[in-house]
Amino acid sequence: MRNDGGVNSTRRALALAGILTGVAGLVTSQAVVWGLQAKNGPVVAVASAVRDLTPGDLAVDLVHLVGRADKPLLIGGTTVILLAICAWIGTQAVRRPWLSDLVYFALAALGLAAVARLDNSSMASGLGIVVGLITWLVVHRVLTAPLVGTADQVGDETRRSFLRRLAGVAAGVTLVGAIGGLTSQGRRRVEQARKLLRLPVTDAPVPSGADLGVAGIEPWRSPNDDFYIIHTALTEPSITPADWRLRIHGMVENEMEFSYDDLVQRQFTEDWITLCCVSNPIGGDLIGNAFWSGVLIRDLLAEVGVKEGADAVLQTSDDGWNCGTPLSALTDDRNAMLALAMNGTPLPIEHGFPVRMVVPGLYGFVSATKWLVDLEVTRFDQFDAYWTRRGWAEQAPVLTHSRIDLPRDGARTRAGTVRIGGSAWAQHTGIDYVEFQVDGGSWTRAQLGSVPNVDTWVQWSGEVEVGPGRHTVVVRATDKSGYTQTPVETYVVPSGATGWHGIEFDAT
Repeated sequence: MRNDGGVNSTRRALALAGILTGVAGLVTSQAVVWGLQAKNGPVVAVASAVRDLTPGDLAVDLVHLVGRADKPLLIGGTTVILLAICAWIGTQAVRRPWLSDLVYFALAALGLAAVARLDNSSMASGLGIVVGLITWLVVHRVLTAPLVGTADQVGDETRRSFLRRLAGVAAGVTLVGAIGGLTSQGRRRVEQARKLLRLPVTDAPVPSGADLGVAGIEPWRSPNDDFYIIHTALTEPSITPADWRLRIHGMVENEMEFSYDDLVQRQFTEDWITLCCVSNPIGGDLIGNAFWSGVLIRDLLAEVGVKEGADAVLQTSDDGWNCGTPLSALTDDRNAMLALAMNGTPLPIEHGFPVRMVVPGLYGFVSATKWLVDLEVTRFDQFDAYWTRRGWAEQAPVLTHSRIDLPRDGARTRAGTVRIGGSAWAQHTGIDYVEFQVDGGSWTRAQLGSVPNVDTWVQWSGEVEVGPGRHTVVVRATDKSGYTQTPVETYVVPSGATGWHGIEFDAT
């Protein structure tokens, strides 16, 4: 007679064995990566491949949906899928014992391919995957051996043997993980080096009149901790100032390499600059304003000597991400800089420490490379950058936009005088005036805050009399070129969203 309870018990035990086998391989693989100070572990490499193969418009929608949780969810989802496969492999140990080796080799091959496609991978990353594969093969046999041949029932001795092996493997995995964690000093070492830096920078106060002081409008200065974060790095590169180098090459007279100390010894430029992500939807919050300090990139390009015919600079991050920037935007009179500090302190790691590029007037996907390590002077027709390969524009100046912060969409207020306000921006062009419209009525010009230059956003505010009921507010901005925002709504791909921001609120 078939003992279904015994079969189910065995399958559950085999599934558990498979999951622990999967964990063991991941831990030993990552321990090798940590111990050898490699940059890419297997899960991150596979998750990176998923990220890169995701269509650009779908990627934008997912980021809007989950926000800053996108990378943890991607890495976590990759891990869960892998462990689910390992659990299934475990259940096949009785009837198809040959299958486990085949699948584990396939998973390792997938991991090696994912690692190999990343420019900053090393042999140590591949070695980690090989060690993980060996761990899978050995641990799978150790854990499943007592259960093979027990499809009908699991005896007490078999159960005790399985549990002893399970406990032993779990203890070993914990120990290896702890040792690997202790050897992973990269992030801690960089944080310590960052804290010890004393850069010749200032922390400028907010200019008088820039912040209108209206509660509900986002602060004119964005604190570092609140500044939006958008990048493709699944694990942020950890680079100490002593290890950082910038190579400038390509269509230049003299290829040069610069160290962090080389930049610190130079004359610094400092300025208020607003950065905005191209994937920011109408009324979105993927925008921030900070006081940046660094070195003018046009001075370095003058030193290397740009050859005639060049029209672009291909920027590359330590993690392999790249973008193409118009050469003219790096050599004209704007404060395009290699930024070392943000709001008076060394760059936070998540914002590109030790050095990133900041270019006023351009969306980040064509200019604002974090963890910058390479600049190739070239031509746009000679390369395809990360996002242009995915259907985004080759060149992307920031579009003129305005946003309503107060009242919030769906808010409830008292009838009578209602304060409204928000921010507007047209980096490197400047905002001339902002108008708002209530319930389809006439357009009213708003009060504007003062700004130190055309490269920052500007706060706007006004008052309106409303009666009880639901009301609609719409805003539009006109920049200093004379252009007024179009009401035509377009999606963020390929070069930024357009349209007017509108909200509704209820007055009682």
